[in-house]
Amino acid sequence: MEVGFLGLGIMGKAMSINLIRSGFKLTVWNRTLSKCDELVELGASIGETPAAVVKKCNYTIAMLSDPSVALSVVFDKDGVLEQICHGKGYIDMSTVGADTSSKISEAITSKGGSFLEAPVSGSKKPAEDGQLVILAAGEKALYDEAIPAFDIMGKKSFFLGQVGNGAKMKLVVNMIMGSMMNAFSEGLVLADRSGLNPHTLLDVLDLGGIANPMFRLKGPTMIQNNYSPAFPLKHQQKDMRLALALGDENAVSMPVAAAANEAFKKARSLGLGDLDFSAVYETVKTLEHSS
Repeated sequence: MEVGFLGLGIMGKAMSINLIRSGFKLTVWNRTLSKCDELVELGASIGETPAAVVKKCNYTIAMLSDPSVALSVVFDKDGVLEQICHGKGYIDMSTVGADTSSKISEAITSKGGSFLEAPVSGSKKPAEDGQLVILAAGEKALYDEAIPAFDIMGKKSFFLGQVGNGAKMKLVVNMIMGSMMNAFSEGLVLADRSGLNPHTLLDVLDLGGIANPMFRLKGPTMIQNNYSPAFPLKHQQKDMRLALALGDENAVSMPVAAAANEAFKKARSLGLGDLDFSAVYETVKTLEHSS
């Protein structure tokens, strides 16, 4: 079976490499085509356009950076929509809002194609290790067909019902994660300024009820001011914004998430948007210094 893959950024590249190594026949496309070279060496074919990939493949997976790119890959000239038809599936694994997902879903299904949104929880390392959590919603038959691929890319897949539910679940998860990262940053700075060793704080946290893989993974690199991007801060801020909009729609008061969003915006204004989202730590340190 031919499977297509659109988007070879930090996540997409790792996910597609895992698929190829597991024996999938993959046709890949990326806006910067040179990013396909490594995949071609492993045995992938290149599609010159998203339309060309869809034409060739039973179903096509997309892993794109944000809603505007997700929409342009579907709707623009030589886009997915030009070749999607009955019997072909499109699986968008990008993190977008429910509105964007619904727009893409309507367009795909109006052409007879089947659609699944399947955003993932996890960043670079889980993507490389095939340990993502996949939050799928939409066409159940396409979900069932994609399970072999999902099992390679992820450790667990959830089918959440109608289109929009995958997007919403992902935003709730990332909203909690972004809020936690801010509290964690404040704690690291507070420990340091109070004369405590931040490394000891990490050890204490890791033995208690709030021990978690994110603190374990990010804490040591944050203390070293190393923010090589596993999940870029500008994308985290986008997800906070989308989650707050979801809060507006449902009249949910979210003061902690709102404050976290302001901190991520501050970090972006300081030029930290392309660094890892843990670089929000710098805003706490900066505010402390400037006061």
